[in-house]
This record gives sequence, structure tokens and C-alpha cells, in this order.
Amino acid sequence: MKILVVDDDKEIVELLSIYIQNEGYEVIKAYDGKEAITKLVTNPDVDLMILDIMMPKMDGMQVVKELRKESQIPIILLTAKTTDMDKIQGLVAGADDYVTKPFNPLEVMARVKSLLRRTSMQVTNDEPDILEIGPLIIKKDSHEVKTDQGVEIQLTALEFGILYLLASHPNKVFSADEIFERVWQQESLVSAKTVMVHVSHLRDKIEEATGGEKVIQTVWGVGYKIEGA
Repeated sequence: MKILVVDDDKEIVELLSIYIQNEGYEVIKAYDGKEAITKLVTNPDVDLMILDIMMPKMDGMQVVKELRKESQIPIILLTAKTTDMDKIQGLVAGADDYVTKPFNPLEVMARVKSLLRRTSMQVTNDEPDILEIGPLIIKKDSHEVKTDQGVEIQLTALEFGILYLLASHPNKVFSADEIFERVWQQESLVSAKTVMVHVSHLRDKIEEATGGEKVIQTVWGVGYKIEGA
């Protein structure tokens, strides 16, 4: 697997590269946003990107927005900003996760492995490959989601994970913490707002593709569910 590391601080790039290579991944390096876009064009098989926000020429937020026009590559933001609103803005732009500077490289690697697991999620015997619920047809092995009218819905790995979790347990209400622990495959270390932003993205995409159908229900004060037969 290939991981693109983007930061204008070369020491951070080198530090992360050591940890990434120690896990057996290939590293591609970039030092500003424009170079990151160029590297992705010349390396279309990159599996994940670690991206700093504050960079010259093109900042991380701009890179995310540009990529999300046509790519669902998993993105972890490195941010020196610590307020919830700053983090939410990164998620709203389309990032999958974030790590606040200064960071422990082991934490970054835990997030990397979690996202890569979501992207390469395999079918197990107790999880059906194809789910049909409401207007949606969900294929787990290929991460495809289509409406019953044949409209394809492009989802990030985490959005797909949330949808599959809820759809495979119809009528069950999952709290934000449960969703985080099941989909991110880590203990819940972040606020419920992170899950909320991803669910909001997922809802918007489903409603756009289905003409406004509200597939994911909010159970106020408890969590989220998809109603089934």
C-alpha cells in the first residue's frame, strides 16, 4: 500500500515516513498542496493521504475540497488548530479523520491502519455481501452503493462503514460512541461531533441520489438508526 505524506515541515514528513515504512507501507512525499495534487495524478494508486492543513501555495482544506470532486481517497488531516469548529471544518470539507499537533506518531499510525481496514473491509460469514434496505442496494465487497433506480452513490470508506453498520442492523439505534468504535475500530477518543459530521455527509449524498428520502433516522439524545421491515 502507498501512503502520501504532505507537510511543509520536512522533519514531520521524515518522522512519519520512518513509522510508515516500518509498517511495510510505501511512502510518497510532498511539501505543499499543489505538489500533493501533482503526486496523486502521477500516483493514482495511492491508498491514503496524511495532509497538513497550514501549507503554502495551497492549504490542506483546499486540497481536500479539490480531491473530493472526483476522489474518495482516505484523508487524515494534521492540524495545529484545536477547537471543535476547526476540526469540524476539516471533516465538512471531506476529510475522514484528523490528528492534532503535536502528535504521537503511534497515534497517527493507529488512525492510518483503521482507515485502511475500512477501505479494504472484507466480507465475513456473518455479514451479508449485499444488503437491500429502503431505496438502497449496498454491496460490501466492492463498497458500492446504488439506489433502486440505478443511481450510484460515491461514499468515503468511513461513510460506507457507517451506512453498512446501520443497514445491517435495521431498527437498532447506535450511539455516536458505538458508531465510532465499530467503524473507526478504535476506542472513542473524539467528540460525538465527528460522527455527526460524517452522518450529515452521508445523509446529504443519500438524499441527493434518492430525491430526498430520509433513510437514516436520528433518535434524539440516543443515536442513529435505519428502519427496516
